Amino acid sequence: MCLAIPARVTELLDGDQARIELSGVHKVVSIALVEEVAVGDYLIVHVGFAIGKLDPDEAAQTLALFAQMGSSVDPATLI
Repeated sequence: MCLAIPARVTELLDGDQARIELSGVHKVVSIALVEEVAVGDYLIVHVGFAIGKLDPDEAAQTLALFAQMGSSVDPATLI
């Protein structure tokens, strides 16, 4: 099963990459497919690539839904 989940941008990096954070887990992902990414934006991330942006309210609702679905899921396995 594949999931695309929202993650918050914490740092913009060279080479169309950004550092993101989800539940304390930090990863570097490609932002080449999304325009005008800024620190603090929420991105939809799928297999290491940002594929879209979300407004903060929609990201919060989605993350709350994931939390309700199972707190036993390791967030590191989701991004």
